[in-house]
Amino acid sequence: MKSLLTILLLIVSNSFMMLAWYGHLKFKELRWFENLGIASVILISWGIALFEYIFQVPANRLGFKENGGPFSLVELKVIQEVITLLVFMAFTLLFFKNETLKINHLIGFVFLVLAVYFVFKK
Repeated sequence: MKSLLTILLLIVSNSFMMLAWYGHLKFKELRWFENLGIASVILISWGIALFEYIFQVPANRLGFKENGGPFSLVELKVIQEVITLLVFMAFTLLFFKNETLKINHLIGFVFLVLAVYFVFKK
C-alpha cells in the first residue's frame, strides 16, 4: 500500500512539475497570459511548483525505508526519474503537438527501464 501511494503521489507531483517547468511555454497561446513579463511567468511557475512539493515531500517521506517505507533512497530517485520521463512524454504529446517521439527516444526509455531493473535487482 505504501508503495502504491508513494508512486501515485510522485505521479501527481511530477504532473505539477511539468506544468510549472514547461507549461509557461504555452502561455503565449492564452490571451490573458500573452503579454506577461518573465517575472510574472516565474512567479506563476513558482506557485504551480508549490503544489509539486506538496505531493513530492510526502511521497518521499512515506516511501523512504528509514521512515518505514518500502524504498531505499536510490530506489526512490530511480522511480522518480522514470515517472518524470513518463509524465514528460504524456505532457509533451498532449500539449506540444509539434513534438514527435523518435526511435532514439524509445531506445533511451528502454535503457531507463533496464536501469530500474538493475537498481531493484537484489
